[in-house]
Amino acid sequence: MQNDMSFAGTTALSRFCARRGIHYGWVVAAVTFLTMLVTAGAVGTPGVLIGPLQQEFGWSTSEISSALAIRLVLFGLMGPFAAAFINRFGVRQVASAALLLIGAGILGSFAMTELWQLMLLWGVVVGFGTGLTALVLGATIATRWFATRRGLVVGLLTASTATGQLVFLPLMASLTESLGWREALTVILAMLFLAMIAVLVFMRDYPADVGLAPYGATGALPTAPPRQTFSAMLASPITALMEAAQTRTFWVLFGTFFICGASTNGLVQTHFISLCSDFGMAAVAAAGMLAIIGIFDIAGTIGSGWLSDRYDSRTLLFWYYGLRGLSLVYLPFTSFSYFELSIFAVFYGLDWVATVPPTIKLTIDRFGSRAPIIFGWVFAGHQLGAAFAAWGAGFTRTAYETYLPAFFIAGLLCLIGALAVVTIREPKVPEAQPQPA
Repeated sequence: MQNDMSFAGTTALSRFCARRGIHYGWVVAAVTFLTMLVTAGAVGTPGVLIGPLQQEFGWSTSEISSALAIRLVLFGLMGPFAAAFINRFGVRQVASAALLLIGAGILGSFAMTELWQLMLLWGVVVGFGTGLTALVLGATIATRWFATRRGLVVGLLTASTATGQLVFLPLMASLTESLGWREALTVILAMLFLAMIAVLVFMRDYPADVGLAPYGATGALPTAPPRQTFSAMLASPITALMEAAQTRTFWVLFGTFFICGASTNGLVQTHFISLCSDFGMAAVAAAGMLAIIGIFDIAGTIGSGWLSDRYDSRTLLFWYYGLRGLSLVYLPFTSFSYFELSIFAVFYGLDWVATVPPTIKLTIDRFGSRAPIIFGWVFAGHQLGAAFAAWGAGFTRTAYETYLPAFFIAGLLCLIGALAVVTIREPKVPEAQPQPA
């Protein structure tokens, strides 16, 4: 019955779009945007919870940060396996399972009383669920459904992830302050339910499922690759990693994305509110500043996708990492006034995850058909960096009673990343483009 309802909904909408000259790939991209937006909101929510959890349970910043670091590690390490799961079971099934996992982890946290429960629910369960719908999902949709405009699509979907991590925070902070953190989390649960309905009704795996070629493609309709056995599915991420690890490009992309994660959601997303609180700014006001970052990120990331379709991705990444590093070094020298933080929010927001579209484009250009899985490993580097910064900043706050050293280190790492990315050379032939198993 569920499959019949989904097929009927998809067929009716695809016909409606066809009559108006709209490719169904844009509908799939819209559903993916909503899914990534909501799951990213679940990733960003713990930034609001650090203070309330300390007050209710007496846990230290370092202890809470350790649990959140587990979530960020799993969020990244699931990436390559998420790509394999999507190839084996389909986008709709994997996205639905992910939304269920995230909802279960959040709902279970309503009754937690011990630190290990925080680590299990927000670290492991939510980490697994969000990892299944991370940037790898966006890269897969862009690769399958779009032969042209991939950079723009990746920019849009990346913006949903970064924006979802930030724009929910003012609402969550306000609800947490007025009602409590459990009541605030019900908003995320409601959004997860809405996203699941959209996935079940409108999501399809391939353009051929609705009788289309990918957007901008010509010729015969592409078909889905042969379905892998379960053992081959589990082995494919390891095989892809072994092949990609033989190239210099992979390690540069992995290392710079480690820096990207350390300087964004690991540091700023997780600890910015607490940092501002150290300087006398209320949590709601600090969350509002993060929302400003999220708003400017929409323009920056979509613009980055547009630019990556037209200019050398290495040049773009050089400027993105360099300017982000300068903005992070600038932050500790401010007085944390609203005006000076607004300047930081604008410049940092434009560059929040502008690095993602050119990084994905470089991965697709260099690694061909295995790009989604290999990007999953690159994204794992991003989240390892995020976990490192989430834990490291919490450690410096507990040990030295200040977050500022972590921001100086992150800024320096970004400047190193800007220099590293220009060492990627244009290959005479594509690097490591194995055929699908």
